[in-house]
Amino acid sequence: MHLPKQLLPCIAFLSLVTITSVPVLAQQNLPQDYLPASFHKGRREAARALMPDSSLMIILAAPTRNYSNDVDYLYHQNPDLYYFTGYMEPNAILLLFKEQQKAADGSTYNEAFFVQKRNALAEQWNGRRLGTEGTRKNLEINTVFNGEVLKDFKIDTSKFSKIILAAFSEDLADNKRDSADLYDLVFALKNKIGFTSSEKSSKLDHRLFREITGKLREIKTPEELVLIRKAVEISCLAQNEVMKTVRADMSEMEIRGLHEFVHKKYGAESLGYGSIIGSGENGCILHYMENTKTRIGTEMLLMDVGAEYHGYTADVTRTIPADGKFSEEERAIYQLVYDAQEAAFKILKDGAKWSDASVAAKDVIASGLMKLGIIKNKAEVDTYYPHGLSHHIGLDVHDRGFSQTLKKGMVITIEPGIYIPNDSKCDKKWWGIAVRIEDDALIRENDYELLSSFAPRSIEGIEKMIAEKSVLDNYKLPPLQSAQKKAF
Repeated sequence: MHLPKQLLPCIAFLSLVTITSVPVLAQQNLPQDYLPASFHKGRREAARALMPDSSLMIILAAPTRNYSNDVDYLYHQNPDLYYFTGYMEPNAILLLFKEQQKAADGSTYNEAFFVQKRNALAEQWNGRRLGTEGTRKNLEINTVFNGEVLKDFKIDTSKFSKIILAAFSEDLADNKRDSADLYDLVFALKNKIGFTSSEKSSKLDHRLFREITGKLREIKTPEELVLIRKAVEISCLAQNEVMKTVRADMSEMEIRGLHEFVHKKYGAESLGYGSIIGSGENGCILHYMENTKTRIGTEMLLMDVGAEYHGYTADVTRTIPADGKFSEEERAIYQLVYDAQEAAFKILKDGAKWSDASVAAKDVIASGLMKLGIIKNKAEVDTYYPHGLSHHIGLDVHDRGFSQTLKKGMVITIEPGIYIPNDSKCDKKWWGIAVRIEDDALIRENDYELLSSFAPRSIEGIEKMIAEKSVLDNYKLPPLQSAQKKAF
C-alpha cells in the first residue's frame, strides 16, 4: 500500500507517540484529601437511579481553550464529569447506562469511559496522563477505553428511550495532530446517537440532564462539605489578613494579590471566579474584575473573593472602610445591608422558600432607603439593589440546583447589597458608596450553619479586625529599576 507524501509526517508522529509511551510515575507529596473514588462511584449510582428505564446519559469533558498562540488557559474540568468520575484531563466522554449492557465477549457493563491515550511526548510538554490503566486503578472505573476506540464502539441507540446530555458546544477546535481530541470524540458520538437524524434526535433530552444533575448537586454529601468548609475558611482568613494590612496607598490589584497569596498558602489551587476588588464607585460594578485602580484611598472597599479547593469554591464578600473607620453615611448603608442579611438568615431552614428569604431582605433595604431619603417608594429599591439574594455554591460558584425550596444539605450564599453610583438621584453624600455582605450557609433541619463566620461581618467586628496587626504588614519589595531606564 502506498501512502500520500503529505501523510508521512503524521504517521511518523503517531509512531513516535506509540513507541515512547511509558507507565505513569507517581508524583510525590500530593494532597491527601481529594474526593475518594467511592464518592464518584456513588454519584454515578445516584444518577442511574434517577434515569428513566432504557436510557443513556452522556457527560463530556470541558474543551481546552487557547490563551495565546501555542499556550492554553489553565485547564478546568467540566464540573459534571469531575463529579461523576474525578477525572481532571481533557478529551474524555463518559457513557452512563441505566441497565447493564452486553459486550461481544459476553461480559456486561453499565458505563463506558473514553479517555486520553498515554503519550510520552505530549506528557513531556503538558503533564502526566492517567491513560486507561491509571484511570482504572486511581478512579476505580473498570470499563475504560482510549478515546480513539469510540468511533468503532458498538452502541445500538435505537433501544434507548432517552439519550440524556447537555447541549453540545458549537466552538470546539480540532487539533489536527490528535485523532481523538474532544472535537473528534464529539463527531463520532454525534454519528452514533443520530444527532443529524430528526427521528433519533428527538430522544435527546437536555432538560432531563439539568434536572438529574441539579437534584444531585444541590445536596452536598459529607465528603463535599469537608472541601467546601475548607474553601470557605481559607477565603475568610484571606479577608481577615487583608483587613488587617489594608492601607490607602495600596492598589486594587495588590489587594487581590494578597487574597490570592493566602489562598495559595493554604493549598487552594484556584479561584471560583475572577476576584472582585472594588474601591469607591468601582464597588458599584457588580462583576468588576479589572482591579486597575492604583490607589484605593480612604473610600469603602468591596472585596468579593472565593478560593477554590479541590474543585469546590467559596463565595465570600466583605466591604470595609479602607481608613479603618466607617463614616456616618457608610455606617448607615452598611448597617442596612447587615440588617437585611440578618432578616434573610432567620428564614433559613429545611423546607423554607427561597422567595421568603429574598422578600425579607429586600423589604428591609427598601424601608431603610426610604427612611434615609434615598428613594421615595419601595418600587425604586431595584435601582440600588439590582441583584438576587442567593445561589448555590459547590463545584460552580453558581452551582447547579433544581428545587424551589431550601433543603437540608444545600450550601447557599446570602448576599444583599446596596450600590449608589455617582450622579445617582439622591443626596451627593451617598454617592460612591457600595456595600455587599456575602456569606455561605449550610441549610440544616431547623436552622442553618454560617460557614463563613471566620470573617467578621458587623461594623464593630470589622473595625476591630482592621486595627489588628497582620503577618503581611512588613513585606516590602524593592522598587522597579526598569521604570528609570530609557527606551534606547
